Amino acid sequence: MAKKENAAKTVTVEQIGSPIRRPAVQRQTLIGLGLNKMHRVRTLEDTPAVRGMIRSVQHLVRVVDEK
Repeated sequence: MAKKENAAKTVTVEQIGSPIRRPAVQRQTLIGLGLNKMHRVRTLEDTPAVRGMIRSVQHLVRVVDEK
């Protein structure tokens, strides 16, 4: 029997906005996503939690690639 690999879906996000003069919760969300400097790019697992974090700071990030 051949094993099937579960290829986890990923989403790539890039920070395009500065967290300066933003609420602390938005700064913490960026840090949670691994984005705390401008133009930093992270590839994350596509889960509902990550999607919610992206949505809460959607004005500061850009979704680069969805797989």
